Amino acid sequence: MKYFKFFPFLLLSVLFVQLSPAQEKKPKVAVVLSGGGARGIAHIYTLQMLDSLGVVPDLIIGTSMGSVVGGLYAMGYSGNEIEELARTTDWESLFSGTISLRDISNEEKSEYNQYLVDFDFVKGKPKVSSAIISDQNLREYFHSLTFSVYDVKDFDDLAIPYRAMATDIVNGKEVVLSSGSLNFAMRASMSIPGVFMPLDYNETLLVDGGVLNNFPVDVAKRMGADIIIGSDVGGGMKPKEKLDNIGSLLFQTGMLSSNLKNPGNRALCDILIDHVPYLTYETGDFAKATEIYEEGKIGTLVEKQKFIELAERLKGFPQTPAKRPDVKDEFFIENITYTGISEEYLQTVKSRANFKTQTNYTTSDIKDGIDKIVGTNFFEIVSYDIKKDENDKLVLEISAVEQSKHQVKGGLHYDSYNGIGLILNYTGRNVLGNSSRLLLTLDIAEQQRGRLQYQKIFGEKRDWWSRAEAYTENLDQDFVFEGQTVDEFRYRYSYGDLQFNKNINSFKSFVGLGLLYEFTRIVPKADPDIVDNFLGLEDYRFNNFSLYAQYNHNSFDRAYFPTKGVKYKAMLSRSLYNEANVNYIDESIGDFKKPVNGFTKFTFDFEKRLSISESLTGIAGADVGFTFYDDLKSDEVDFADYAYGAKYYLGGVLTRPRRDNFVLPGLLESELAVNQFMMVELALQYNFLGLFYLKPHVNFGTVGFSDFNNYIEDAFSPDGNWKETIDPSSIFTAGVTTSIDTFLGPIDFDLSYTNDISKIRFFIGVGYQLNRSN
Repeated sequence: MKYFKFFPFLLLSVLFVQLSPAQEKKPKVAVVLSGGGARGIAHIYTLQMLDSLGVVPDLIIGTSMGSVVGGLYAMGYSGNEIEELARTTDWESLFSGTISLRDISNEEKSEYNQYLVDFDFVKGKPKVSSAIISDQNLREYFHSLTFSVYDVKDFDDLAIPYRAMATDIVNGKEVVLSSGSLNFAMRASMSIPGVFMPLDYNETLLVDGGVLNNFPVDVAKRMGADIIIGSDVGGGMKPKEKLDNIGSLLFQTGMLSSNLKNPGNRALCDILIDHVPYLTYETGDFAKATEIYEEGKIGTLVEKQKFIELAERLKGFPQTPAKRPDVKDEFFIENITYTGISEEYLQTVKSRANFKTQTNYTTSDIKDGIDKIVGTNFFEIVSYDIKKDENDKLVLEISAVEQSKHQVKGGLHYDSYNGIGLILNYTGRNVLGNSSRLLLTLDIAEQQRGRLQYQKIFGEKRDWWSRAEAYTENLDQDFVFEGQTVDEFRYRYSYGDLQFNKNINSFKSFVGLGLLYEFTRIVPKADPDIVDNFLGLEDYRFNNFSLYAQYNHNSFDRAYFPTKGVKYKAMLSRSLYNEANVNYIDESIGDFKKPVNGFTKFTFDFEKRLSISESLTGIAGADVGFTFYDDLKSDEVDFADYAYGAKYYLGGVLTRPRRDNFVLPGLLESELAVNQFMMVELALQYNFLGLFYLKPHVNFGTVGFSDFNNYIEDAFSPDGNWKETIDPSSIFTAGVTTSIDTFLGPIDFDLSYTNDISKIRFFIGVGYQLNRSN
C-alpha cells in the first residue's frame, strides 16, 4: 500500500504520454487521382501543392491518366518534374503508334506508312485489330520513365505506396494492381477499350480502370486511409445537353457503371478537388497540355485553405519527401532472352538490334535497339524488361508478337492527273522461305497499275537482300506540245527488275546491282484508221534490257512531311540490248524494227531537310539525269528520235513508280521528255495548326534533247526555248503547295507557274499513292 500514494501521479503521466502530439499516431493520408485522358494533366498542380506544403502522402491510387501521374509521383518524381514532362513530351508522337522512318529497315522503307487500313488474315479469316492506336511508343516511354525502379516489384516498396486501377474485361471485375512492373501497371490502367490493346494478365485481359471505377476513393478507404485527397477530372455522368454526339454517347455508355459510383466516391473525400467546372478541354487534347495544367490550378486553389490546415495538422509528424532511387546512367547486361520471336526472324532481329551480352547500356541504347527491331516490320508489338537473375545479374528480356503471315492492306486516292483509285495490297511474310516478303499491289482505277514483288534477306549478318519485281501501268496520257494538249495516247509501261543489295547501314544506306527489263508501248487513243493523230503514229514499242549499279541513302525522319534528314540516290545503268518497233499511219514513211544506238544513263537525286525551328523546315534538292549514247551504227536508228521509252520524264507533283519520272510542279505529269537535265529545288515547309503544311517552292535548271556533249557545252548558258527547240534550255517553276496530313493520307493542293509556256497550273491530290519501290 505504500506505493498507493503515487498512483494518481502515474495515471496522469500515462494520460499525458498518450495525449502528446509527438506520440499521437499519424493519420494515413491517401491521394486519389481520377482518369480523364489529357484532362488528367490537371492533377499535377495538386501534387505541387502537396510538395510546397511539405505534405507527403502515405498512399497514391490512380486510374488511367491518374495512374500515370500518380505512378511517377509514387516512384519519386516531384510535382515540378512531372509538370516539365507534361509540357515537353511529344504527345503526338507518343500516341501515333509509328516510329521514325530512320529506324525502318532499308528493305521496308518504301512500304512503311503507305496504307489507310490493314487486316491480318488468320486461318483464312480477317482479324480486325483490337486497338486503333499502337502502344509501341507509349510502352517505351513508360520504360524510360520508370527504369530507376525496375527492380521494385512490390508497390509498397516505392517511395510512396501505390496502386493502379484496372478492369478485368473477361470477368467484369475491378483489379487493383499492387505489384509487378510499374510501367505495366500504368499502361494497363489506361488501356481504353478500342483505343489501346488490352494487356495479358494472369490468364485474363486488363483494360482501363475507368470502365468500373474511374475515381477509386473507396479503394483508398478500404486500405485504411484516414484522410483522402481526391482530384477528379471526370465528374461522373454528363448532363443531357452534353450528350449531343456519338462520341459522348458511347463514352457515357462505356463508363456507366463507373460514373454511377462517382457521387459516392466524391462523398468519401476529405479534400475534394473538383476540376470539372474549370476544364475546357477534352480527353484527347494532349497538345494542350500547358493550357490544361493552368486550368488545373483553379480547382486546386479553391481548396488551398484545406491543404494548409492539413499541413498544420501533420507538422508534428515526421515526413520524408519522396525521392527516386539513384540509378547509374549505364548498366551492365549479363544476358539477353528472346520470347515470341520465331527462328525465321531471330537472326535478323539479333543483327539489326545489335544487342550484346556482358555490355554496358543506357535506357536510350535499349530504346534505339528496340526501335530497330520494330523497324523490321516483322512484329505488331515489341516489349522489353530488365530483371535480375538468380545470381543478381541483369537480364534484358525481349518479347514480341509477330505480324500475321498474311495481311491485306488498302487505301483510296485521287489526283488531278489520273482520277480516283483504290489500292489493294497483299503482304505475305515467310510464305516462300524464311526472312522473305511477298507483295501484290493493285491500283484499281481508270489508270491501272500493279506490282508483284518478292524479296528475301540473307547472309550471316542478314545484311544482304534480293528483290525480284514486276510492275505494269496502263494509262491514258495527254501528249503536250508547246504547253498545249494536242492529242491523247494509250501508254503502257512495264518492267521486270532483279536486284541484289548489300546494306552499308541497315537503316540508312545500301549498294546494289540489278538487271532491268523495260517495255514501253504507245498507241493513239482514237483508231488511227479513222482519225489521224499528231504524231502520225499507229503503234510504238520500245524494249530495253539494262544492267545497273545503285547507291541509296535515306535518313528522313518521316515518310511524309519529313523535318530532318538526307535522301539521295545514284544510279548508273548500261543498255545491254534494246529495240524500237515503230509503225506509222502513212505507209510511205516506212515502218521499222531496229535497235537505237547503245547508251549509258546516270541519275542522281538528292534532298536535304533541315529543321530551322519547331514549325519551319528548310528544303534543298537537286536532280540530275545524263544520257551518254554511242556513235550510230548502220543497223541502228537514232536514240534522240526513237528511244522515247528510255528518256527522262519531268513534271507533276507526285513521285511515280517509274524510276525515270522526276517531280517538277508546274508541268503536267510526264509532260516533258528529255535526254539530259539538271534541276535544283529550294523550298520551305511551314507546319501550322498541327496538321497543315505550307510549302513555297522554286525549281530551276536546264534541259537538253540531244547527246551529252552538245548539252553540257551550253548547259550553264542555255538560250533555247524548251517548248519549241531542241537546244539546251533553261526551265523555271515557282509555286506553293498547301497540304493536310489526314488519316486518309496527305491531301495536297499545288499552284505553280512555269516559264516559256507562261502558265499557272493547279493540282490536287488526296490519299496514299502507289509508291516507288526504292
